[in-house]
Amino acid sequence: MVRLLPIRLALLFLSAAMFSGAGSAGAVADRTAPVIGLHENTPRVTAFVNARIIPAPGTVLENAVLVVRDGRIETVETGAAVPADAVVRDLGGKTIYPAFIDLYTHYGITDDTSGSPGAGSRHWNDAVLPETRAADRFRPDPKAAQALRKSGFAAAVAYPRKGLFRGEGALVLLGDRPVSHTVLADSAGQSVTLGPVAGDYPGSLMGRIALIRQTFLDAGWHDRAWSAYRAAPSGKTPPEVNRSLVALGPCVLRGHPAVFEAGGVLDVLRTADIAREFGLNARVLGAGDEYRRAEAVKTSGVRMILPVRFPDTPDAADEDVALGVLRHWDFAPENPARLARAGVVFALTSARLEKPEEFLQNLRIAVKRGLPTDEALRALTATPAAWLGRTDMGTLEKGKLANFIVADGDLFAEKTKILDTWVAGERYEITPQPELDVRGNWTLSAAPALLPDGAVLEIGGEALKPEAKLTAGGKTVKAIKTTLDKRLLAAAFPGDSLGTPGVLRLSGIAGDGHLSGRGAWDGKGGFTWTAALTEPWKDKPDTTKVEPPEPASFPVVYPEGPFGRETLPERPSAVLVRNATIWTSGPKGVLRETDLLTRNGKIERIGRGLKAPADAVVIDAAGKHVTPGLIDAHTHLAGEGGINEGTHSVTSEVRIRDILDSDDINIYRHLAVGLTTACVNHGSANTIGGQNTLVKLRWGALPSDMLLADQRPIQKFAMGENVKRSNWGGPNPRYPVTRMGVEQLVRDSFLAASEYRRAWREYEAGVKKDKTLIPPRRDLRLEPLVEILDGKRQIQCHAYRQDEILALIRTAEDIGFKVEFFIHILEGYKVADALKAHGAVPTTFVDIWSGKYETFDGIPYNGALMYDQGLLVSLHSDFPVLYRQMNVEAAKMVKYGGVPEEEALKFVTINPARQLRIDRAVGSLEPGKDADFVIWSGPPLSSYSLCEQTWIDGRRYFDREEDRELRARMERERAELLRKAAKGGKK
Repeated sequence: MVRLLPIRLALLFLSAAMFSGAGSAGAVADRTAPVIGLHENTPRVTAFVNARIIPAPGTVLENAVLVVRDGRIETVETGAAVPADAVVRDLGGKTIYPAFIDLYTHYGITDDTSGSPGAGSRHWNDAVLPETRAADRFRPDPKAAQALRKSGFAAAVAYPRKGLFRGEGALVLLGDRPVSHTVLADSAGQSVTLGPVAGDYPGSLMGRIALIRQTFLDAGWHDRAWSAYRAAPSGKTPPEVNRSLVALGPCVLRGHPAVFEAGGVLDVLRTADIAREFGLNARVLGAGDEYRRAEAVKTSGVRMILPVRFPDTPDAADEDVALGVLRHWDFAPENPARLARAGVVFALTSARLEKPEEFLQNLRIAVKRGLPTDEALRALTATPAAWLGRTDMGTLEKGKLANFIVADGDLFAEKTKILDTWVAGERYEITPQPELDVRGNWTLSAAPALLPDGAVLEIGGEALKPEAKLTAGGKTVKAIKTTLDKRLLAAAFPGDSLGTPGVLRLSGIAGDGHLSGRGAWDGKGGFTWTAALTEPWKDKPDTTKVEPPEPASFPVVYPEGPFGRETLPERPSAVLVRNATIWTSGPKGVLRETDLLTRNGKIERIGRGLKAPADAVVIDAAGKHVTPGLIDAHTHLAGEGGINEGTHSVTSEVRIRDILDSDDINIYRHLAVGLTTACVNHGSANTIGGQNTLVKLRWGALPSDMLLADQRPIQKFAMGENVKRSNWGGPNPRYPVTRMGVEQLVRDSFLAASEYRRAWREYEAGVKKDKTLIPPRRDLRLEPLVEILDGKRQIQCHAYRQDEILALIRTAEDIGFKVEFFIHILEGYKVADALKAHGAVPTTFVDIWSGKYETFDGIPYNGALMYDQGLLVSLHSDFPVLYRQMNVEAAKMVKYGGVPEEEALKFVTINPARQLRIDRAVGSLEPGKDADFVIWSGPPLSSYSLCEQTWIDGRRYFDREEDRELRARMERERAELLRKAAKGGKK
């Protein structure tokens, strides 16, 4: 209900304001546009009384007063005086909350570039657009603003939509005023995405991460280079002018926020790595699966912006619905609650919702699923305000913007409605309300007395759509029609039900506790009537039985999904494997009826009759065989977002380590066939591809915890048809397109790296004497090549034909670097002498060839022939079909070339370990090495033997018996989740 000021008093205040300027200085001073016509200086003062006010999370004021003057809060307290010039709004029974702030939207951002500068001196890559400013493209969108206001938002940060670096966000009010009164801050943070972008380079996740890293490096360099130049410009060539890098300078140098959009929880951790590397003040828009690694997110220290988009209920009739899909549906609504319990600081956002109007409903689901209401409110008000550095919003306090929500109850309760959202003192009606609630029981009297004494008008229904009943003369009749227009009530009743044919009509004006108006009864004539309220309306209690929401049915496992565990496998202090045939792949060869003792993740002893320590796990392996964990020198498992950055022919800056997917089910499948260590390779689409990485298959660990310690850096090279794109079809605009072009590109790249190394050496020597020297720019594409020239990084080169093998060897020897490692090398048997002379080692297939023309001379005896020439040979998978049978691939060396069985096993154990320079730790069973071993049901080179257990670092990561239990558990989980899905709903 609103109690309006008398007109005479309102005119008095208006007159005083016009002549004295009292209370209107701000309204006059805060605009630059001229006034056309008469100035408007109407006081903007509203007092909200009798409200329940939540000024901040955890604080409640009962029957309090909120006074708003000129868009700001003047008073908020219990028992405060109401200013004489205020319009009074009685909010008895209503609750006022601070309005919400959305930290990540594209609200009001147009896709056109009319508000942006032209090309100019900007970044070379069209996806790098940090100079774009949302404030330049912002246009208020009344429809979109109203959608956000319906969910309680009064302010939002709007970001540009396109690019890898998308540009600077703007904090805007969600009102319908002009832009000049809507944009609160035009510098709210730089937006960066890890998701796909349009254009040529980058085309993969690792390419995007590499470009992000290079761009942040360049931003810092650009600032330092110009500082050095300005300090002493004489005789120096000025650095390039690049406004894109200038725009990023505040993020790198002054802690300006960088807001990353992640595609999943692993992207959150990747962002944390970038933030640590460059000292960024990072915020991350999550994807809703952060519960999978809540503790890791907490440890990362990044500030999370969490969406409340939850999956739709899976189709319980779909027999193919995956367990992972079901589990995510079950867990996702608890994502905010689980992060809150883990101590993660976060804000909530409407981002990723198809319709912003769904936000409040999903927020309430999150609350039902464990998110405390105070935490929910804080994540939408005080936290985003603090992150934005805004002291004028986020809570309801004197002097702050009048951004608040009026609700008809507890905002987080299911049936509560938001009545109004106020934006800087401007009211936006969300749920229309009558000026006066006329519902209740009224005693009528009429003159002349056409109605009997004691007639009762009962008005029920909804406040805006009342329904009337009339009881007179012992009869009750329901109105044919009831309408309420502001305070004008009209109702029509069938007269014959009251004893007189025709229609009885009542119309009147409603006031506080009284109704009065005129009536007409067909056949009886007109009359006046009044009514007094005898029984106010009371909402009937909601007796609907609401079942409490079911919590997630199962614990989170690592990785979250099939075959995950609640914790990493325990590492016993000691493990004793007894009476096995042990293939050491070391100097002791094959030992029968022998014991293997490990302690604290390392091999301690190998021998007969070893005594078990008191706390040892003892495994009876009589009749079984034990080998070192198998090693794959070239695979593409566990990569996310593409294993080829195939856009440019030289992409030495990209790193496989940046895109490791520790949740890849292929890790578990590798373990099930005895693989423990792998070199995860960049693809072969590039002359000089990315940086490979060595991992141990620690199923359930984080990507960073899979990395092999102290590994020697490895760079992927490639020759032949994949690089020159012979079979791609259509035009090929990328250089090179011939084998001789490939050779020239390698040569040119290393000459550039030599010049780059020389420039840095000269700078490092000269800057000791002259601090104003302009530093060279760090080039992530050339740095790995310098490491190769310095002998600090290996080359693994994909090659098939003898001519391309020899071409790269000769180029390397001419320039002065070494090709240590050739991959595939199906014609290696033709040039084994040249490989040996150069010091290169091969890893190859056995009987996979003829997939393309350049492999037609491959033969199954290739590996054995190179072995016979004294080369250190290993076998690799490359294809998924092969990684499941690496032991059988080794057995083929016995068939194709007569390699002794013991030596054949070394092709997948110690040989790749030596090639990869990790034989100090893995590859053979010797005291002091890592406790990586496999227990086989029979001889390891037999295709009939099964891997029964796989141990890494003294932990049992695969066990065939446990595998059966896990499969049974998965079936039980799936059945339970399908039952739950059949009940329906996200609740």
